[in-house]
Amino acid sequence: MFFTFRSVLHSRLGRIYITSRFSSTCPTRKFQPILEDLTTELKQHQPKFSIPADGIRILSQPSEFYSMLLDMIRSAEKRIFLSSLYIGSSESELISTLMDRLAEKESLHLYLQLDFNRSTRPGPSSTATILLPLLRAFPDRVHVSLFRSPSLRGIMAKVVPPRYNEGWGTWHAKVYGVDEHLIISGANLNKDYFTNRRDRYIRFTAQPRLSNYCFNFLREISPFSYRLVPFDAVTRENHGPHLNPHSETRGDYALVWPDPETHPHHIGEKMYQALTSFQITNREKLDEEEKDEKLNQCSSTSSDITIFPLIQAGQFQVREEERFFQLLFAYLKKAAMRATLPGVGSLPASVSSIVQKQPMMDMTSGYFNLYKPYQKLLLLHPQVGARIVAASPKANGFYGSQGISGRIPEGYTYLEQKFMRAAKQTANRFALFGAGQSNIELDEWEKDGWTYHAKGLWLSPSADSSPVLSLFGSTNLNARSADIDTELSFIMILPPPPSPLPPPPSVSGHSQTVKDNAVTLREQLSQEIADIRKDVRPWKGGSRKVRWLTKIIVFLVGNKL
Repeated sequence: MFFTFRSVLHSRLGRIYITSRFSSTCPTRKFQPILEDLTTELKQHQPKFSIPADGIRILSQPSEFYSMLLDMIRSAEKRIFLSSLYIGSSESELISTLMDRLAEKESLHLYLQLDFNRSTRPGPSSTATILLPLLRAFPDRVHVSLFRSPSLRGIMAKVVPPRYNEGWGTWHAKVYGVDEHLIISGANLNKDYFTNRRDRYIRFTAQPRLSNYCFNFLREISPFSYRLVPFDAVTRENHGPHLNPHSETRGDYALVWPDPETHPHHIGEKMYQALTSFQITNREKLDEEEKDEKLNQCSSTSSDITIFPLIQAGQFQVREEERFFQLLFAYLKKAAMRATLPGVGSLPASVSSIVQKQPMMDMTSGYFNLYKPYQKLLLLHPQVGARIVAASPKANGFYGSQGISGRIPEGYTYLEQKFMRAAKQTANRFALFGAGQSNIELDEWEKDGWTYHAKGLWLSPSADSSPVLSLFGSTNLNARSADIDTELSFIMILPPPPSPLPPPPSVSGHSQTVKDNAVTLREQLSQEIADIRKDVRPWKGGSRKVRWLTKIIVFLVGNKL
């Protein structure tokens, strides 16, 4: 293979580039062997789902997410299972919709998995309080589990104010399921997320396997969670207000710990065993089902989408998201190395599948404090371009808050400054050696009257092609998500576009074009990126002043941002 190489360094506010230009280009289909290798590797560790592309839809607006969620609940037959950080105090319509459907369907059960600390904040409108009418009306069919991180314990648990105890870890998975339908998102169940807080929302229709997986995942967590029970119900159950030593009462409700033999602070080993066994069991089960389907000649079609769930629970030593990032960049690096080998066309097909155009990774987080190992992977792999979208200070959910939390947007500016300095230093090193190809661009999202909460990534074979992979779910890609919170995210891998064929003639003699469902989904992902980027502007953090006290606070809180 003959190519010309040119390396140019550009540096301006918020952008660092090292660009490479080859004399030939590589179509999207050439990128597919990389994804096939990655899929094969991931399948050794993660449960794998094959889903028809027409069963997946990308939603774009908070109002659309809310409307669809309510419609799903109104049509529920057997189960509703919702996982979120919390439910907002003003969500009377959501609560009443759940109440109405439970009254209509006597066999319907509601399962809620929420965060303990966020849901039990003091006050008359806490999540726990607003759920009590549901629990009293349907005591045998409403199941509320509240997960509390075991990291906050001892004297710290007594002195840390309720507003800040989330810094030691939260239940962060966002799964909204009804029967065999799902919405996977990063959004919580609160008014802002239904109106003017930008996020991502992936709808799965009629997918029993994936729905069962998500439902069973939430049930796997419930033995490690407190059960929310009205206080009068506890009195009836126990013939008096008697609870095991690890349970507690707060006003008109009780928080019942399900395992009297295990202290809530000492669940680490059991959680690790439960999560790892859960993944292994599901992986083996799905593998067997896939083999049976192949034997019965009913395997997935070429337009099916591959989905891998990833559990990241760093405090319990479950780090599947990290393993994915390491694998992804390893395969991208191999592809770039193959592109520079002379005579590569004579090598085996698995080796000659090269990427001559620079792959483009779009990445976003409303709380941009990219986990250090991810930073290292991104900065030390200049063959992968990156366009990063972070929230501007005004689009940060803590903008205008009182007290220390009001400094959080400024803290993220400081972290962004540190990241861009590291990016510039790395770019200078690669330019010095006259090699490498990278494009790191940091932009900030801002829209009048809105806040920003979207997270995830999209990988495209080049800047001018549609995504072939996306990471979505609850992870913010930061140190909190990696080390402290408990996250559930998903990898979506899309097949290549079909080989171009002459369109079939119509009855009238004119040709017709039938669009592949996977191509349509790739276009939806492209549009999702475009919708986010239409409200971005070049990063201005380099010119913003960060006060010394804010820097000290960031140093002290470490990975809690």
